[in-house]
Amino acid sequence: MLISSSGLSKVKDSVRERIFFGNEPTAELIAILTVYFVQGILGLARLAVSFFLKDELRLNPAQVSALLGIVALPWIIKPLFGFISDGFPIFGYRRRPYLVLSGILGTLSWIALATIVRTPLAATLAIAVGSLSVAISDVIVDSLVVERARGESQATAGSLQSLCWGASAFGSLITAYFSGLLLEHFSNRTVFWITACFPLIVSLVAWLIAESPVPQDDSKSYKTNFRNIKYQFKQLRQAVTQKAIWLPTAFLFIWQATPTAESAFFFFTTNELHFEPEFLGRVRLVTSIASLVGIWIFQRFLKTVPFRVIFGWSTVISAALGMTMLLLVTHTNRALGIDDRWFSLGDSLILTVMGQIAYMPVLVLAARLCPSGVEATLFALLMSVTNLAGLVSYELGAGLMHLLGITETNFDHLWLLVVITNLSTLLPLPFLNWLPAADSQTEIPKNLSPASLQEQQETFLPDFVPELMLPRELESETVD
Repeated sequence: MLISSSGLSKVKDSVRERIFFGNEPTAELIAILTVYFVQGILGLARLAVSFFLKDELRLNPAQVSALLGIVALPWIIKPLFGFISDGFPIFGYRRRPYLVLSGILGTLSWIALATIVRTPLAATLAIAVGSLSVAISDVIVDSLVVERARGESQATAGSLQSLCWGASAFGSLITAYFSGLLLEHFSNRTVFWITACFPLIVSLVAWLIAESPVPQDDSKSYKTNFRNIKYQFKQLRQAVTQKAIWLPTAFLFIWQATPTAESAFFFFTTNELHFEPEFLGRVRLVTSIASLVGIWIFQRFLKTVPFRVIFGWSTVISAALGMTMLLLVTHTNRALGIDDRWFSLGDSLILTVMGQIAYMPVLVLAARLCPSGVEATLFALLMSVTNLAGLVSYELGAGLMHLLGITETNFDHLWLLVVITNLSTLLPLPFLNWLPAADSQTEIPKNLSPASLQEQQETFLPDFVPELMLPRELESETVD
């Protein structure tokens, strides 16, 4: 039976409103959403990377933590990719070629892991290239979303951000469980081969991006771009020297830079507790859902609460809840009649919810700190500071594991590592007054317009270190 033109129109309107949140489902929008989806789906190899480093390369927990810190470097220099993309067009285009390049780099990195990587140094290089690939594509699609949001109403801009974030979250969710299930039937390198296919999708959909070429006079174009970059640097320098900006930024760095024990827990759960990849995939699925719950709780109940209150209480509560890992490490949960697996699932769920609630104000605060004119660049710079703090967190964790003698088989002092890492999360509390006070939190800085503030809060996606890097099967240190 044929569908009438009016009926077809109603179906299209329904799809546009219900699935695309009011945005017209153009080929370009599909391409942008696909890039975010691929970023999420790369989590398919997260567990494979963890087991590869542990079982094939025979790295100990401290070495894994140190390696993961190093490969976070592309995310620390992320603003540089934005400058390069804006200032150095390839064949006259600023976006498309860089997306194509990022996809090719990603595929090559996974193929290398699947074939020629045999040493820790080679693994570090390959994973770093994969990290670079995701960082470049993230910068490009973020800029595309910003450009399109500027021409829309505030409501539409918010729906566009939600749509993009949802695409990434959907990719993460559908691969969370399969990341473990695949390892039950295939080798790590086979999973790498499968994962290598996805970055190529980014290269293919890049051609759907609607982009006008820059002027043909390259010398004039470069001169103009260098002038714009010089102006942006000047604006950035003026912004970061303001006390109202660098003090909260320093607090975020301290808050994120406390040592993490994630690598040690991965070795503990696999070597000591003998958790199989399939179960670790289930844990990842639970924590992915818990992360969404945390975001919903923040948006529903906490987004108007002052920053100092949220950071203060979430830090104290998370530190206290983190101490429950002592029950698992010392096997006290068994004496209480709680199975290791059930304890891990419940503990991961609660800690992930708390971690997400604690992290959401970071995005809001970073958006509020960005003055008009350099919003995108300063926001990326602030996110790079938190990524640098993540690198410091991994390296401090690696140093502690080495000092405490924690290896792939020796977990005698893991309890002490749990105590130290959780108590260290309390270190930022004396600096809470560096954050905006309750009476000024809702004020928009005089050099920040309401439109640009809304655009910042609703357009930028949460920054993240790529899925391939973080072995967070037990999200016990999410709040570090």
